[in-house]
Amino acid sequence: MANTRSAKKRVRASVRKRNRNRATRSAVKTLITRARRPADSTAGLTSEEVRHAISALDKAAEKGVLHPNNASRRKSRLMSALSRIALGEKPAQKAPAKKAAAPAKTAAAPAKTAAAPAAEKKPAARAAKTKA
Repeated sequence: MANTRSAKKRVRASVRKRNRNRATRSAVKTLITRARRPADSTAGLTSEEVRHAISALDKAAEKGVLHPNNASRRKSRLMSALSRIALGEKPAQKAPAKKAAAPAKTAAAPAKTAAAPAAEKKPAARAAKTKA
């Protein structure tokens, strides 16, 4: 917890900025999603939706909510998808994630046997057994 008045004020200010940044970032994500999947799914990307998304990305980068390179990369991906649609190509879909292969069990691993009594495994138990 902050101790000084100025530190407490900085905490309050950072909470305000965090909430504002989260709202902006969420709005940008929503606009990008709308641009990629419009209400009429047969139409594909529309230039108007892409324009709104690009505008939001520019504003977020200008405010410092997103890094300028991040905004530029997202704009580039939107524009390339729009150009593919305009040329009549099928938009690129993400490939389904492959399941990781389970590591093969080796035969050289030492096998634990249940036949060994507990007294042989524990030195204290062994010492108690010999005294009795």
